[in-house]
Amino acid sequence: MGSFNLLRPYFYQRRKLITIGILCLMIVDILQLFIPRVIKWAVDDLTALSIDYTRLAVYAGEIIIIALLMAMLRFVWRRFLIGTSRVVEEGLRNRLFSHIQTLSAAYFDQAKTGDLMAHATNDINNIRMAVGMGMVALTDAVFLGSAAICFMAYINVKLTLFAIIPMPVIILFTRKFGQKMHRRYTTVQQGFSHLTEVARESFSGIRVVKAYNLEQPEYDRLAQSSRTYIRENLKLIKITGSFFPLMILFTNISLTIVIFLGGRQTITGIITAGDFVAFISYLNLLTWPMMAIGWVTNLIQRGAASLDRINKILQTRPEISDAQAAIPAADLKGDIAFERVSFSYSPTGPNVIDGLSFSVPHGRVLGIVGPQGSGKTTLLKLIPRLYDVTGGRITIDGTDIRQFKLEDLRSHIGFVSQEPFLFSGTIRENVAFGKPAGDEEIRQVTRAAALYDTIVEFPNGLDTTVGEKGVILSGGQKQRIMLARALIHNTPILLLDDPIGQVDTETAASIIHTLRSLYGNRTIIIVSHRIPAVQFADHVLVFDQGRIIESGSHETLIAKGGYYARTYQLQSLEASA
Repeated sequence: MGSFNLLRPYFYQRRKLITIGILCLMIVDILQLFIPRVIKWAVDDLTALSIDYTRLAVYAGEIIIIALLMAMLRFVWRRFLIGTSRVVEEGLRNRLFSHIQTLSAAYFDQAKTGDLMAHATNDINNIRMAVGMGMVALTDAVFLGSAAICFMAYINVKLTLFAIIPMPVIILFTRKFGQKMHRRYTTVQQGFSHLTEVARESFSGIRVVKAYNLEQPEYDRLAQSSRTYIRENLKLIKITGSFFPLMILFTNISLTIVIFLGGRQTITGIITAGDFVAFISYLNLLTWPMMAIGWVTNLIQRGAASLDRINKILQTRPEISDAQAAIPAADLKGDIAFERVSFSYSPTGPNVIDGLSFSVPHGRVLGIVGPQGSGKTTLLKLIPRLYDVTGGRITIDGTDIRQFKLEDLRSHIGFVSQEPFLFSGTIRENVAFGKPAGDEEIRQVTRAAALYDTIVEFPNGLDTTVGEKGVILSGGQKQRIMLARALIHNTPILLLDDPIGQVDTETAASIIHTLRSLYGNRTIIIVSHRIPAVQFADHVLVFDQGRIIESGSHETLIAKGGYYARTYQLQSLEASA
C-alpha cells in the first residue's frame, strides 16, 4: 500500500472536485433506479387497461427528463473524476522525470532508456486508468449495487435474497484472481520495458545496422522480444479471460433465478407484472456493478503493478547529493588539488584512479595523456562530481568539493566530453544550451571553437537543425559545438576530454590557439591522445592504470625519453608521412 501514498497529494488537492464528481455519479445512479419504477407504473397501468395516451406521454416525459438530468450530471462527474486522472498522469510523469534527473551517473550506467520510457508512458497510463475509471467503477460497484439491491428488496425481499446468492462467490473469486493479476501485470510491464528498449536501440543504431546488413538479425531480436511479451500477456489473459466470463455466468444465474421464482410470484399475484419487469430491470442494473467488481479489480491491479514500478524509481536515492551543511560555491577562482584520490566504479572492482595527488593553480593549464583505460576520462568526471571519489579528496580553492552545493559547483565548470552529444534542435540552441545569448556572443564562441566558417556554409546558418544526436554533422563539427557550448558559459574551470581528437590538423591548431588565449583566466585540464593538444600546458601528467608514471613540462618529458617522448615521436612521424 506504500505505493498508493504517491496518489494522496493529488486526491487531497482535488478533494472538493472529487467529492462533487462522486456525488454527481451517485445521483446519476439513483436516477437510473427511478426509470424501472416509471416502467413498473406504465406496465401496471397497461395490464389493468387503465391508461390513456396522455398518461403514456407523461411516463415518456418523465423518462426523458431523467435522461437529460443524467446526461448533464454525467458531464460533471466525467469532467471532475476523469479530469483528476489526467492531473495525476501529468503530476506523476513530471515528478518521475524530475526525480530521474536527480539520480547519479552510476544509476544510468545500469538503467536502460527503453525501460525508463516504458515507465513514463505505459505505466503512467495504467495508473491514470486505475485512478479515473477505477473511481467510477468502484463507486458504481458499491453504491449502485447497494441501491439496486435495496430497490429490489422493496419489491420482494425473498426474491432479492435468492437473486444475490452468487455474490459471495464473486467476492471470493475477485480476491483470488486479484492477487494473480497483480503478479502477471508486473511481469507484463517488465516485458514491455524490454521490448521498448530493443526497439529504441535498433532505431538509434539504424545506420550501423544498415552498414552491416543486419536488418534481419535486428528484426529477429525484436520479434523474439515481442514473442516473449505476447507470451506473458497470454498468461495474463488466461486469468482475466476466466475472470470476466465467471462474472457474467453468475449474473445470468441470478437472472435465471429471478425469471423462475419471480415468474411464479407474478402468476400467483404476490407481485405485479410491473414489479416483475422492474425487478428484472434492477437486476440488469446490478449486472454492471457485478461486472464493475471485475473491471475495477483489473484496473486497480494493473495500476498497482505500474505504481509499484514507478515507486521503485522514486524511492531510489541519488548516490551524489548535497551534504547537510553544504555551502554555496560563489566566485570560485579554480585552484584544484587532488589529495591521495582513489576511485572504483564498484565496491568490489579495481581502482580506476589509485592514490593521485597533484594540484592545478588558478589560470594554469594541466595536460593529461596516457594509454586507453588509464583513468584519464574518469578523472575529469570526478571534478564536477558526476562520480564521487572513493578515497582521498578533491579540493577547489582549498575546500573539499563535497562541501559545495552541487548545483553551484557544476555551474563553475565547463565540460567537453570525449563523445559529443547534441540535442535535436538548432546549432544556436545547442551552443547556447539554456543560456540566453545573442547572435554576436554565439558568433564569438563559434569562431573561438573554429566552427563559424563551417556554420555560414549551411543554408540556415545558426538556425540549421542538427537532427537526432546531431546526425547531419561530422564528429569534428559536433565536438566543436561542444567546445563552443563550454566557452559561452564562461566558467572559471574548463575540462576538455580530447578536444581535437576528431578534427584535422589546421582546425586543431586553431582550437589550441583559442585555448592558449584563455591562459591566466581559466583553470584548464586537457585530456588527449594527441600530444599537440597538451604540449603548451604548464604541466603534463602521464597516466597508466590510474597512476602517474611521468610528470613535467613538455620539454622535460621529451628529455626523459619515456612514454610521452615515444608517443610524441610516433605522432610526429605520422604527421610528416
